Amino acid sequence: MEYIVHNQKFAALLGICEVIEQALDLERTLENILGILSDQLSMQRATITLYDPETGQLSINASHGLSLEEKKRGVYNLNEGITGRIFQTAQPYIVPDIRKEPHFLNKTGSRSISKSAISFLGVPILMHGEVVGVLNVDRLFTEEISYEEDIEFLKIVATLIAQFTSLNEKVIKREARLKQENVSLKNQISRENDGLYMVGKSSAMLEVQQTMEKVAPTSATVILLGESGVGKSHIAKNIHQLSDRSNYPFIKVDCTSIPENLLESELFGYEKGAFTGAYQSRQGRFEEADKGTIFLDEVGELPYSIQTKLLRVLQDKEFERLGSNKTVKIDVRVLAATNKDLEELTSRGEFRLDLYYRLNVFPIWVPPLRERRDDIPELLNHFLIKVSKKYSRKLHFTPNALEMLINYSWPGNVREIENLMERVVIMSEGERIDADLIRSYLHPPGHKQEKSLSRAMEAPQEEASNSSLEQMEKKEVLAALERNFWIQSKAARDLGLTKRQMGYRIKKFELEETVERRKRESKHQNWASS
Repeated sequence: MEYIVHNQKFAALLGICEVIEQALDLERTLENILGILSDQLSMQRATITLYDPETGQLSINASHGLSLEEKKRGVYNLNEGITGRIFQTAQPYIVPDIRKEPHFLNKTGSRSISKSAISFLGVPILMHGEVVGVLNVDRLFTEEISYEEDIEFLKIVATLIAQFTSLNEKVIKREARLKQENVSLKNQISRENDGLYMVGKSSAMLEVQQTMEKVAPTSATVILLGESGVGKSHIAKNIHQLSDRSNYPFIKVDCTSIPENLLESELFGYEKGAFTGAYQSRQGRFEEADKGTIFLDEVGELPYSIQTKLLRVLQDKEFERLGSNKTVKIDVRVLAATNKDLEELTSRGEFRLDLYYRLNVFPIWVPPLRERRDDIPELLNHFLIKVSKKYSRKLHFTPNALEMLINYSWPGNVREIENLMERVVIMSEGERIDADLIRSYLHPPGHKQEKSLSRAMEAPQEEASNSSLEQMEKKEVLAALERNFWIQSKAARDLGLTKRQMGYRIKKFELEETVERRKRESKHQNWASS
């Protein structure tokens, strides 16, 4: 009899060792081990209870012979019941008859204690000398069973479980490290090949880059916050390129550049006959981005009605095209950006609170250029080289010109630097970009509107003293609005202003009615052309 039992235990150990190839799926591996104990050694209702550092409790991680509901009930405080005692003392515990043991709690409710004579055995699971959990099994009550032999056997099994658990943790950490190294390598290759990467070595931008590299390999929704022109679109492209979705589409949608009455069909598509002019079905931008990334720029401008549909996409990854009842399923990562205070918009009822929470999973604040002046020289050099290559020229700044640019306030942030570099490269006669050329664009003569814009961007509430200059500024604002179909946010970016600054000018020059009228006319023209 003893020989047979030894053979059974040896066979069980061999079976347990064979499941090591499944160690990457820890829960399945542990349940297979418990199944071997049950099938070959009649050790019933076996459980592996592990310590959860987040809750500070012990909870059943794997079981055999327990229902899902019974397993959920298996949660213990560290000083609770026999399981808690084994964990705290790091010593095995034997209950010859659970009917006579007051400390046996039967929390799972899986045993009929009044009818069955059951023995209960438990051993600690030790990893690197510390208790990480408890292995428990039931045995039928009989005089012939040697509890000591069973305990010694279970200690061996607990050691194997600890090794499997440790191996699983190492593999998970290694995978995370490899993903991070892959992100860093992609970033380095991109930098060396003049691709997408972050320009700037200030502590603020290094923090943004580190945060970006951490979140890029995940599927988390990211919202980029910051003023206009700080580079939020550039960062969104970086996140996509550094993610596992980089081989799939990156679709950018500027929520301010599409008329409100067309935005829903643009995002979600439409079926043939959904509205006048819909002569054939069309995919929306979300469908185009399937398996890839969609970037919603200026998401704070979304109409309230479309916010509801976007919320459903974020929650359920599904929607219906305009004019259809058929549900479309998609796998899309959502990135968003805004220069607005969404929390303030929610308090005013202009932005859905539930959508705000869905978008705000992983916020990244991108600081304005005035808060990271150390980055200005590198940005100037980066864009000068980039534009010089574009126009097949070789240019450099004189010391005075460089000093002037470094000391400039750059109210339009990085976008203003990029635009200015293209302008001076085109206008420069020789290889040197001197201070006089730079000065003509930073502080233009009185007949050019840029002077008032530059001054007004630094102090938007300051009234211009020169009436002729005000007329030129009003003319430029109107021209920018007309170029951009009377969309204020787009016209503001065209002039290097924030939306608030543009709104101030529209009010200052009493253009509200003109803008609204021309916007309505523009919408009607768009509908007619579609």
